[in-house]
Amino acid sequence: MQQSAGGAPSLDDDSVLEDFAAHLTSQRGLSDHTVRAYLSDVAQLSTFAQESGAEGLAGVDLATLRGWLAQMAGRSLSRSTVARRGAAVRSFYAWAERTGRVGTDPSVRLGSPKVARSLPTVLAVTGAATLMETARELAVDGSPADLRAWACVELLYATGARVGELVSLDLQDVDLDARSLRVIGKGDRERVVPFGVPAADALRSWLEDGRPTLAGGSGATAVFLGQRGQRWGQRQIREAVHRLAALAAVDDVAPHDLRHSAATHLLHGGSDLRTVQEVLGHSTLSTTQRYTHVSAERLRSSYQLAHPRA
Repeated sequence: MQQSAGGAPSLDDDSVLEDFAAHLTSQRGLSDHTVRAYLSDVAQLSTFAQESGAEGLAGVDLATLRGWLAQMAGRSLSRSTVARRGAAVRSFYAWAERTGRVGTDPSVRLGSPKVARSLPTVLAVTGAATLMETARELAVDGSPADLRAWACVELLYATGARVGELVSLDLQDVDLDARSLRVIGKGDRERVVPFGVPAADALRSWLEDGRPTLAGGSGATAVFLGQRGQRWGQRQIREAVHRLAALAAVDDVAPHDLRHSAATHLLHGGSDLRTVQEVLGHSTLSTTQRYTHVSAERLRSSYQLAHPRA
């Protein structure tokens, strides 16, 4: 166990970090990637605190934390990175206070730079329809690659799934009769997402006519397979979506833009925020609410273009 000169546990004490990691994973349900990032942030704070003369967890005060963030700002790190590190430290000290590792939380009044949120790229409903129809027409020849691409774009748009969630799908996660997918999202949170008839048609064609050709009796369980019969990768899906967008002559989109489009179109169609939150797998409603801003901004743009006294 690493300790400060005064005998108090250090920020980078192995047992402290292990307990914090367990809390982030089991109680907060954060992804492995986020947990690793938070632990790295705390370790970097530990180095700064020790160089500043702070002793142990309790030796870090608000001035130390502000100095640490100011140092990062001086190194020209992005606002989003500085904000993320501030969030990591606030989470760490809130947990440390709750578990009795420190008497008071020095991060309570710690501010972070506000991160400007740009509106996500969203296809118009007609653009999305054109993209799906282009994918369907290309798949008429029965090529496994084209059938796979068709099924992918239909499912991305129909379910709002993340590209990582799509490539992780196994055959047992698909219920064609109920037209639903069992998706494992961030923090290993499971959700069941419905999809419509067009996506079901595309997926059925891929599973019956395209996938068996690539599986080759290998016993692979992944829904989407590459040319060698292995699980298809995220990079390949992105390439396929960009290619289809170019062929369809619509705005260039990535798989995540189809997720944005699905959410925005659901709200335009009258769906409530809670339903969209469940479909997308957001842990908080505030994340879903950004799509109300997207809808409002699109409405404002249309109004300004169309109204004679806008």
